[in-house]
Order: sequence, then structure tokens, then C-alpha cells
Amino acid sequence: MNFDMDLFSQALLQRAPGHIAEHLQLVIIPLVLAILIAMPAGILLTRPAYRHHGRRVMSVFNAGQTIPPLAVIALFFPLLGLGYGPAILALTIYALLPIARNTVAAISAVPAEVKDAARGMGMTPKEILFRVELPLSVPTIMSGVKTAAILTVSTAVLAALVGGKGMGAIIFAGINFFRFELVLAGTIYIGLMAIVLERALSLLEGLLTPAHLKNRHGAHRRAA
Repeated sequence: MNFDMDLFSQALLQRAPGHIAEHLQLVIIPLVLAILIAMPAGILLTRPAYRHHGRRVMSVFNAGQTIPPLAVIALFFPLLGLGYGPAILALTIYALLPIARNTVAAISAVPAEVKDAARGMGMTPKEILFRVELPLSVPTIMSGVKTAAILTVSTAVLAALVGGKGMGAIIFAGINFFRFELVLAGTIYIGLMAIVLERALSLLEGLLTPAHLKNRHGAHRRAA
């Protein structure tokens, strides 16, 4: 297969950039929806009143990630048709598990003595959650969000198969016409988007993480 450098340059500099905004829309909207669903669900599953539902709820989230996104799109096609709708739904379902799992794991890992100390200071359960448990859980929760984000960036390519456009449009055009140049151009942009999104979420994690935890992690790194 001959590599056409002119075609690659044209795809990289002219054709692919036009799909960046479409692809970001296919990533950011499902990611925000997944956070709004999975994080509150994860928090509820750590509360005594709802803890016994944990296995069933997490099984649903597990099923959402094991079912291929295209199968979800096919399932809801009669209701939502083609385009952004079914793609957004499938990508949202696919992103739920890492966020919910890490939220449950992070809050459950907060030491009991820390919560006992907060309770001894007169804090209510709500105050303990928002002032102790969630701040201490930020690094682990954000790790789940970053995992979901990277999965969504790559999986969003499939949206092009149902008219959802995005970077998948140029990648599948390259596959259909046997032009590796188009596939490579689209893949480069997807990799760059994944890196930028991961760095942006890491910066957000740094802003949300309590100062004493950041100092502790920095001390550990220096000791290592």
C-alpha cells in the first residue's frame, strides 16, 4: 500500500480538524451525564440504607459496559433513530461503570476512625459526607472519571456508523476506501484528545484534592 503524503497532510490539516468539535461533543456530553448518574448512585450505595442494593446496582453497571455500544444503539434505534441520540445514550451507559465503581471504593475506603472523629466533633452524616468522605475520595473518584473519559474518546469513533459523525467519519472513510492516510490522521487526533482530556481532568483533580493529601502524595514521591 502506497502512502500518499499529500493526502495525509490534507486529512491531518483540513479534513480531520472539522470533526474535532463533533467528537468532543460525543465525549463531553456522555461523560457529564455519566458523572451525574454514576457518582450519586455510588454515594447512595455507601449509605447504610442503600448498601444492600450495591451488588444488584453494580451488576447493572457491569452489564452496561459488557454490552457492545452498537448493540445498545440497535436496541434503542426504534425510539431514537440514527444520529447523536442513540450514540450519546450508548456512550453514557458505557461510561457509568468506572465512575460508580471508583466512587463506591473510594468512599468505602475512608478510615472508620476518621469518620468517628468527625462524628465526635458534632458533624451530621451529611456534613461528614461532604466535608470528610468526598474530599478524601477525590483522587480515586477522579481516576474513575479519567478512565471513563479515555474509554469514551476511543469508543465515540463508532458513532459515525449511525450518523453521529465525530472523528469516526474520517476513520471509516479511510477504511472504506482503503486509505490508511485518513485512518492515521483521525487516530492521531483521537490520541491528542485523550491526552488533553486526561491532563485537564488531572488539573481539576489537583484543584479538588485537599491540600494535606497533595502534600502527603508529594512527600511520598520525594521519598521514593
